Amino acid sequence: MEKFDYQEEKVIEELKKRKIKRALLQLPEGIKKEAVRLANLFEKETGTEIIVSGETCWGACDIALNEAKDTNSELLIHYGHAPFIKKVEFPVLYIEMKDNTDISPYVKKAIKELKNYKKIGIVSSIQHIHLLPGIKKILENEGKEAIIPEKKGYSHYDGHVVGCEYNSLKTIEDKVDAFVIIGNRFHSLGAALSVKKPVILIDTYNNEIIDMGLLREKIIRQRYAAIEKFKEAKKIGIIIGLKPGQKFGSYNIIKKKFEDKGKRIIVLTMTEISNDKLLNFYDIEAFVELACPRIAIEDYAKYEKPLLTFREALVAIGEIKQEDLDKNGFL
Repeated sequence: MEKFDYQEEKVIEELKKRKIKRALLQLPEGIKKEAVRLANLFEKETGTEIIVSGETCWGACDIALNEAKDTNSELLIHYGHAPFIKKVEFPVLYIEMKDNTDISPYVKKAIKELKNYKKIGIVSSIQHIHLLPGIKKILENEGKEAIIPEKKGYSHYDGHVVGCEYNSLKTIEDKVDAFVIIGNRFHSLGAALSVKKPVILIDTYNNEIIDMGLLREKIIRQRYAAIEKFKEAKKIGIIIGLKPGQKFGSYNIIKKKFEDKGKRIIVLTMTEISNDKLLNFYDIEAFVELACPRIAIEDYAKYEKPLLTFREALVAIGEIKQEDLDKNGFL
């Protein structure tokens, strides 16, 4: 059995049913190696011309709408994620790619890390979402009370966790002693930065069971160091993200607030944010990014100048208190 279900028959059926002449195939970084196989298969079985996006794809927030339009495609086939953007004015076929791995040994292995917790909140990335009822049963057989939160915000299913916000976890935080995340460090770190309760990662890809507490504290120290450096800056660049699902915060709000504090402001647009791009604006001392908040948080060591999220920028200029960031989370 293949580890992932690529649902080839579903794609073929949709291409035939919709009578698609040209489609854009978008794959996340980890499965771009399947591009040739999938494109050739779909073309052979349907007669549809398949063009493959060569750009990076970091999530369902990063769907290739402009590429699809620029190539005159009639359908975007997006692999690896569930719908994220609420309204998309272009046909998108989402292929979620279930992971067929038997996860029960990993869950049983995690029981040791959960020995001090009675009530457990459980969520997962999209690949494992179909396994949550079984995971819940395993935990209950071990004497735990397991809760799957209802979908909220950008989550597409109950128990579905995405990388940029964790509102579904926050709705049950007062009902649980800890959270279990079935996924990877990206999702579990985001959870740890959003809720106060302990977060335990079950990572089937790296065969790891990790308490995220230590990494959480390290990242928080980095974020506060960035905020303190940012306060000293006189020239600020505000970056508007151009990817359709990566827009967090309004530049109009903070631009005026910065100017009232005597800061000089320039508003920039970027599709991908990198240290090299920021260094080209050599006289700008610090930046705020209004794209995915994980860009600033995750890649702290990559940037030579302070790079803050929208909420962190509000802390830097005193619009919200640091304690509020601590209380409500960074995401």
